[in-house]
Amino acid sequence: AWRLPWWRSSVTYKSWQGHSLPWGSCQMLTVKGINMAMGQEQQAGVKEKQVLEDSEMHLSRRDTEALFQEQPETGNQYLEDSLLRSYLKTHLPPKVLEEVHQDLERFGNRLLTKIQPLSWECELNPPVFQQFDAWGRRVDHIHTCSAWRRMKEISAEEGLIAEAYEKRYSNWSRLYQAVKLYLFSSSSGGFSCPLAMTDGAAKVIESLGVPGSLKNAFDRLTSRDPEKFWTSGQWMTERRGGSDVANGTETVARKQPDGTYRLYGFKWFTSAADSDMALTLARIADAEGQCTQGSRGLSLFFLRVRDEEGKLNNVQVQRLKDKLGTRQMATAELWLQGARAELISAEGRGVAAISNMLNITRIHNVIGAVASMRRMISLSRDYACKRVAFGKLLKEHPLHVQTIARMEVQVRGAFLLLMDIVRLLGLAETNLASEQEQLLLRLLIPVAKLYTGKQASAVAVEAMESFGGQGYMEDTGLPVILRDALVLSIWEGTTNILSLDVLRSLAKSQGQGMAVFLSTVQKKLELASGTEELSPAVQRAREAIGSLQQFMAATGSERALTMELAARDFSYSLARIYTG
Repeated sequence: AWRLPWWRSSVTYKSWQGHSLPWGSCQMLTVKGINMAMGQEQQAGVKEKQVLEDSEMHLSRRDTEALFQEQPETGNQYLEDSLLRSYLKTHLPPKVLEEVHQDLERFGNRLLTKIQPLSWECELNPPVFQQFDAWGRRVDHIHTCSAWRRMKEISAEEGLIAEAYEKRYSNWSRLYQAVKLYLFSSSSGGFSCPLAMTDGAAKVIESLGVPGSLKNAFDRLTSRDPEKFWTSGQWMTERRGGSDVANGTETVARKQPDGTYRLYGFKWFTSAADSDMALTLARIADAEGQCTQGSRGLSLFFLRVRDEEGKLNNVQVQRLKDKLGTRQMATAELWLQGARAELISAEGRGVAAISNMLNITRIHNVIGAVASMRRMISLSRDYACKRVAFGKLLKEHPLHVQTIARMEVQVRGAFLLLMDIVRLLGLAETNLASEQEQLLLRLLIPVAKLYTGKQASAVAVEAMESFGGQGYMEDTGLPVILRDALVLSIWEGTTNILSLDVLRSLAKSQGQGMAVFLSTVQKKLELASGTEELSPAVQRAREAIGSLQQFMAATGSERALTMELAARDFSYSLARIYTG
């Protein structure tokens, strides 16, 4: 009995000497209170010493045994993404492909060796708000970590915004930018969010013809120089609502003698509150102080967040938001107390002017969704090649491989949908898109945003499960990916809001958008039908189109109500058909 190692027993009692010994291995000692003979006592002491020696020997053996699971790792994200490389090889002109391939391979190595460690540092060191200094003066300073500031410099150096506006590769420039953002996203430490709004702001200014007063801002937003590069905020959400800007915007703009405006209001949710500038909506007050309500009363303004000395532009920070995810980024509540701003849209045309920004940020949302899915699946695949369970590697269990394969299908479809959207955007930005292609782009942006946002959350949960209990451990970094993915179905319009936007897009085009969608899908199916292996899939896609058309034809006299009730399922169907 004494030779049984102590860890084999789970119940211990106190001996008369006060030593804690395992019950199952200590049959010569008895419960406290019963006398023992002196010989027995000595014998017990010897045996007890042996037990302790055995336990120490066992602990020393444990230190050398392979009790730990291997950490999943990925290499160069560009080189390991066979679908990405295949897509670029298929679509890019040879000379463009040669240059792009070299840069993406270099960028992949930089992500692996330099940028990913910064990402984890951003997660461990979230922004901190300091409202007052040591002497009681209000400073409203948002402290960000050095890694976050370095991400801003890297974004400029890599041209993550500039690439789309320099148009070095004509209509392929936007696609190339999207690919770099896709690779950067999962290693960005949350910096993809301010980049989305920066890209959107640059797009708005470009669409306005880059007026002289905004040229400096545009040059900084699209700069490759870290010393000059600016990021932009997008201050739209107020206390009464987010997506319903027509009825939720209370901020008032008062015109000044010099032609500028002063803004007064409360911005409830401002992402990347440490940005250099912002675009925001407000209602212009007339001479009597009255404002036009509804969307017709909204105008778009540009403002600097701080002056040249770093002082806030009559903006007070109420607090930082305590969010579920994207904790690396400062999101704040802001009081505008006479913030100096410039009117950049026609009066009352703010919603129309900012729509370009929303389209760009929604595309960035899709990029983030696809990137997070790819990241989780890449880690899951690597783990399956290392983790042994029930006598063999996870990759040797058919059910486990099937689960990963199903996720892989989801992310491949989402990736191809994203690439088609940025391809169309590139054509539109270089005036090469036909009217049909522009209609298709307008429809696909909300469809892709709402669907991939949902996909990202589902895939993150499924992939987390593939790691077992380790997937639930905070220090693996996997919960961070899940938390950050959950915002993708909320930010820039929830699933229901975007589903209704899909219906508005179709209604505004008077049926042309739907016609273009169906004809584009039919052309793709005709190409695919020439491959025998794809015949079953082609047939299923055609059946899905038939069901969709039957539903639209059967809506009857209450079409508007029926379509609104079905908006989400209808949008899902569009996404699945086009993705397929």
